[in-house]
Amino acid sequence: MGTTIPVLKGLQTLRAPLLLGAALLAGALMTGCATTAGDTGPAIDTAPLIHDALFPPSTDVIDPGQVIAMTPKMREFLRSRIPNAGAHTTLTMDARDMRHALLDALYTRGELQLEYDAETTRTAAEAFEAKAGNCLSLAMMTAAFARELDLPVAFRQIYDEEQWSRVGDLQVVSNHVNIALGRRKTEFRVLGSDEPTLIVDFLPGAEIGRQRAMPLEERTIVAMYLNNRAAELMSQGQLARAYWWARAAWLHDPRLLTALNTLGVIYRRHGDTVIAEGVFRAVLQREPSNLQAMSNLAQSLRFQGRLAEAQLLETKLAELQPYPPFKFFDLGLAAMKAGEYAKARDLFAKEIDRSAYYHEFHFWMALANVGLGKWDVVRDELGKAEEYSITVRQRQLYAAKLDSLRAKMSKAPTIMR
Repeated sequence: MGTTIPVLKGLQTLRAPLLLGAALLAGALMTGCATTAGDTGPAIDTAPLIHDALFPPSTDVIDPGQVIAMTPKMREFLRSRIPNAGAHTTLTMDARDMRHALLDALYTRGELQLEYDAETTRTAAEAFEAKAGNCLSLAMMTAAFARELDLPVAFRQIYDEEQWSRVGDLQVVSNHVNIALGRRKTEFRVLGSDEPTLIVDFLPGAEIGRQRAMPLEERTIVAMYLNNRAAELMSQGQLARAYWWARAAWLHDPRLLTALNTLGVIYRRHGDTVIAEGVFRAVLQREPSNLQAMSNLAQSLRFQGRLAEAQLLETKLAELQPYPPFKFFDLGLAAMKAGEYAKARDLFAKEIDRSAYYHEFHFWMALANVGLGKWDVVRDELGKAEEYSITVRQRQLYAAKLDSLRAKMSKAPTIMR
């Protein structure tokens, strides 16, 4: 799956000054800022799992070749910010290496000023035009610029940074990718100052020095983009469009079982439950302990009235994952409805302990503390909800709530002690 890059030692790291890092899977669905499969296990025959006749022809232009492509505007920006960008000559002795020049141009205030926004996964060019993107989009955009400068680029999947969320009635898991930039072979080097790899990461709270990473091929990154678009369209109820994007993702990289799982969810939501069952079994044939596919298969069997078979899978799921995502959160919501704010607070704290950067958990922690009259905690938790939000609209909503709270506190300070 590409060249191995050392992670823990001998690497310089850089955290770009913006939030970065999420995308989709559903408890049912797996998509992601960085979810991929290994290449062990039996090969999957794609033909029996593709059913184009079930959906109207696609009206979208789905072109994997354009996902990480440069545009004339991007090249113009690069030339204006880095005058010697196209020169394949050595830099002067006192010049910063080209990687830092690029990152300053992209992420320093006063330059492009990119904003984190996970509402839609964008191509590299779309992220540049919008000046916004999620971790996958911004990683691809940075990679496109880096390659224009002849900088070696490696995409990396980060383990142990999985985050669950909900998109409508879909349960979603997000994984994280970042990129590693090498130095141009033609660049001047001061003896002893050469950093072989510069890790560029955008995820808030990520401990880069402790990250466990796996290199990803570009085809997998492109397939992830296609898969994310499928999941986003599915969450909007556009199943026909979602089908063609998921189909394109899986065919582009059949090792990306995330995309096959997404395809199965689309079939199931489209009412093709038997076909969906076959897809989930194909995932489990390759990854027998894939929790998402197992959960989806159990649901498909229940929809077919095969309750005993579904129960066997659900029992196995309970053994593998005794406390599934959102378990404590849902119990906390029930406690809130019952007016048991201390209990709700403790349950939300358990969910935060295993998913520290999900904005909704902090928002509800704030509400629980409203019920307890802990106004300082309310303010802090609303601030975290705003900070960890993954879309512009979410940040605006939490910022407004925080401003409203501050206004109330300034008018009635004796109540807020």
